[in-house]
Amino acid sequence: MIREQLKSAQIEAMKGGDKERLAAVRLILAKLKDRDIELRTASNVPDDDSIVVEVLQKMTKQRRESIEMFRNGGRDELAAKEQGELDVIESFLPAQLSEDETKAAIEAIKAETGAASVKDMGKVMAVLKERHGSVLDMSKASGLVKAALA
Repeated sequence: MIREQLKSAQIEAMKGGDKERLAAVRLILAKLKDRDIELRTASNVPDDDSIVVEVLQKMTKQRRESIEMFRNGGRDELAAKEQGELDVIESFLPAQLSEDETKAAIEAIKAETGAASVKDMGKVMAVLKERHGSVLDMSKASGLVKAALA
């Protein structure tokens, strides 16, 4: 489903002459093709949307790190380019859970698994990723889980 949106966005960008958006969409499609090739030898392949979301989340994380490094290095023009790519990538991601929704999900999982201390963080994170991995930034969720279990 998301893959079809990407392909149609590529065609729209070509027709509209939007070179920046076209470049970003092509970059996403290239990363997806790489991921598809990696999964050819996998024993169990996740559904297509979860693969696409995983790739998009990884690309989002990379762009954010690059933006921060470019800004720290005084390269605002490169940071702006990365920000443009980030905006395009995020437009294809499903809506992310808000901080309050994430905390509520963590509390529900915490009660369900009986997690009481930071030692149980792995259990909570595993269930959280399984249920909400596609609509959650796991790096931010990690901090929230740690705070909830402390």
